[in-house]
Amino acid sequence: MPSPLLTVAATAAPVPLGQVFASELFGTAILCLLGCGVVANALLPAAKGAGGGPVMIHWGWGIGVFAGVFVAFRSGAHLNPAVTLGLLATGATEYAPGVAVTAASTLTYLVADLAGGLLGGILVWLAYKKQFDADADPALKLGVFSTGPEVRSPFWNVVTEVIGTFVLVFVILQFANTPSGLGPLSVALLVVGIGAGLGGPTGYAINPARDLGPRIAHAILPIPGKGGSDWGYSWVPVVAPIIGGVLAGVLAQIF
Repeated sequence: MPSPLLTVAATAAPVPLGQVFASELFGTAILCLLGCGVVANALLPAAKGAGGGPVMIHWGWGIGVFAGVFVAFRSGAHLNPAVTLGLLATGATEYAPGVAVTAASTLTYLVADLAGGLLGGILVWLAYKKQFDADADPALKLGVFSTGPEVRSPFWNVVTEVIGTFVLVFVILQFANTPSGLGPLSVALLVVGIGAGLGGPTGYAINPARDLGPRIAHAILPIPGKGGSDWGYSWVPVVAPIIGGVLAGVLAQIF
């Protein structure tokens, strides 16, 4: 199965794993910078966009995905371990043109995406340094970096994230079957739709790297009055998207 995210001319020559790593690192960093950035703008009281609301946040994340996909075109723009593992579950032989499916390439995608999420979280902190220094509810500061449930119920929170990630990965995999050059825009709009339709219960992580990387940034950065990083919940937006992505990859073979 070819990469479903970008339908651009690409050489079939092998792509070095170092280039794959850099591509995914910077693509995921841009995704999290713009995505977490719009949350910071909407949530932090000292930001100009304070009170922007969920519609602003959904579109900010969608545009972050749009930008990140273009940045990471050389690696197929996974930007999400759930996408990588979903492709693996389809039995694909390549993650992108010139990137064979191997243990080494799989690990490269997973590590690069997590590192990109961490980098994106750090960049958001730098961009909003003075807003983070100002007084604000610790939950708002954490909410810039990571997701959290409106009603804490681990089983049902997992169900929500599995469903949301399944929709994301399953539809992305179907993009590979359509002759269109609209891959980045299609994925961006899909993320906006998932946020609007399924984001209410948990904040729609639908991406382990998007949640865990910035959460680590929150834990290590010197943010005044930040409170804890809610590690008790942190496994949900990691495990559930992986389950959803793998299920999508398995079922996509039927289609």
